[in-house]
Amino acid sequence: MSTAKRSTPFYFGGLSSCVAAMVVHPLDLTKVRLQNMKGNGKVGMLATMIKIARNEGPLRLYAGLSASILRQATYSTVRFGVYDKLKHNLASTTQNPSVWQLLICSSAAGALGGACGNPGDVINVRMQNDGQLPPHQRRNYKSALDGIIRMSREEGVTALFRGLGPNVNRAILMTSSQCVSYDIFKDLLLRHSPMQDGLTLHFTSSVLAGLVATTVCSPVDVIKTRIMAASGKERKISSLTIMGQMYKMEGMRSFFKGWTPAFIRLGPQTIITFVVLEQLKTWHQAFGERQLIVVKI
Repeated sequence: MSTAKRSTPFYFGGLSSCVAAMVVHPLDLTKVRLQNMKGNGKVGMLATMIKIARNEGPLRLYAGLSASILRQATYSTVRFGVYDKLKHNLASTTQNPSVWQLLICSSAAGALGGACGNPGDVINVRMQNDGQLPPHQRRNYKSALDGIIRMSREEGVTALFRGLGPNVNRAILMTSSQCVSYDIFKDLLLRHSPMQDGLTLHFTSSVLAGLVATTVCSPVDVIKTRIMAASGKERKISSLTIMGQMYKMEGMRSFFKGWTPAFIRLGPQTIITFVVLEQLKTWHQAFGERQLIVVKI
């Protein structure tokens, strides 16, 4: 399959993801709340959002926004930036990189992004889940920075990397399923449909990529969320133990808890991220061509 030949600035992916995060944050918060609900109760996304707005106030739907932006500024900047650079280097030596080659690039990028973004992710999950806890257990972080400082002081710096394993695994799955599937769908639609390279193509490809990414990442995402939100004795429980407990007590469907809000969140996030990213690439290329013309003149 063909890939873009021109390399873009490293931070474009992170910038696009930050824009998307500001739009879909209430959906992300709802997803976290649903994933942390124990038992077999069936609670819908809309009902959860209404409950949060009534009991905690509408602004609580944006709880942890600073942590969400911090997470995207670290996690997404690294994973999109590394993937683009590796893909660009691969395209310079191979005219049509295979899916497997792209998966290797995305896995490496996802692992690095997951590790770099883990502190922001831990704070993000805690700030979003705080309102669900009893008043005496709430941490009440003022901001992402306050959360990082307090968590480092109270629990040690290593606490910022709690859930690193599941988070890295999820980042690998997310980057591979999201970025590679986007490239594949975009290439297939260009070759086998009347669509031209533009907004319609980017929108369609990103919706399909969001569907794939949500389904692939849901089980790891639920486990990661529960580990990061854990307190007290639950902090020392391993991923495998949590998986076993979930399967035994809640059944197979528990691994896909919050799938609907996850897709409703990841769909718009993926669309906004890739549309903004493609636009930034277009502007960057146009600016580069303009500079080249000026130099020639």
